[in-house]
Amino acid sequence: MRYLAGVQLRTDYEFDLPPGQIAQHPPPERGRSRLLDMSSSPPRDLMFDDVVDLIPNDAVLIVNDTRVLKARLLGQRPTGGALELLLLHALEVTPDGEIWRALAKARRPLRKGQVMQLAAGDRAATLEFVSDRHDDGTIDVRLPSPALPFIEAWGALPLPPYIERAAADDDDARYQTVFARAPGAVAAPTAGLHFTPALLARLEARGIARASVTLHVGLGTFSPMRALALADHVMHRERYEVPAATAELIASGRPIVAVGTTVMRTLEAAATSPKRVASGPGDTDLFLYPGKPGLRFWAVDALITNFHLAQSTLLMLVCAYAGYERTLEAYRLAVGRGYRFFSYGDAMYVTPDAVWHAGLTTQRMHIR
Repeated sequence: MRYLAGVQLRTDYEFDLPPGQIAQHPPPERGRSRLLDMSSSPPRDLMFDDVVDLIPNDAVLIVNDTRVLKARLLGQRPTGGALELLLLHALEVTPDGEIWRALAKARRPLRKGQVMQLAAGDRAATLEFVSDRHDDGTIDVRLPSPALPFIEAWGALPLPPYIERAAADDDDARYQTVFARAPGAVAAPTAGLHFTPALLARLEARGIARASVTLHVGLGTFSPMRALALADHVMHRERYEVPAATAELIASGRPIVAVGTTVMRTLEAAATSPKRVASGPGDTDLFLYPGKPGLRFWAVDALITNFHLAQSTLLMLVCAYAGYERTLEAYRLAVGRGYRFFSYGDAMYVTPDAVWHAGLTTQRMHIR
């Protein structure tokens, strides 16, 4: 691993991926994905429903029950220029409506007081920008209140940019997990997309408990890293909630299997000591990467996750948990074996680096 003046670089997290392995559609049936089992050495090729045999009998499976909003709005300026908004999260409710933070695509600068016009058939709506662009490129817009019905009526699912097609009708179901409940995300917690009611029933029959957290996936999860040095990157804050019942199950000492990096971030952000997680609402800008000062994992014993983009904070989180060399080698194996990558792609079952099993609180790094 390369270092610059003792600091890791995002360019350390690269791998070669043929474009044809970026999944453009979900598999024909939910759950019919492949699974790379990193709990074995070397990693084994399985089907996703084999995960039932990997999870310990007394484990607790923790999922993210966030629901993806139809957060992509397409419209235009009164002069005809195209505008696109990606709604991120609500800021406040005012007598005139709800103020939301958004990312905006526009050919010309946007200013406070300008408007965006929406039209569909005989329907029309006008939205007003109530701020100039912020330093991070976002802007505030006023939506009618209540905003959620308006968003569902006017918006489209915000598929990631590497899916090079418009959202289709089947994405309304396939880009939501079967346990999606709380609306608020702008991207799916994609590890959860593999689970089916039948698979959940098989896990329950084995005595595996299921609990939930809510983290509304936002800019902090999918925003690209611009800083070269990892220590210089600042995550956007994301809202989460840990139910009391989930915190109690973790405190029972049973093995905890996190379904996705969003669950991992939530639990580790809320962890107060080993196997102790504070319940209730919170927000986090937690950024986990190998070699981070004070790096620790207190809550999670295994992770189910998809394959992530190069140079992404999600890949860095997996490397921190499973080991840098071990994770990047697994990615190289997955590429060579034809796995499908990213949101609609295949998954991994990840156990921690052996150093964590030894009870150490910092991770040994293999430096070359």
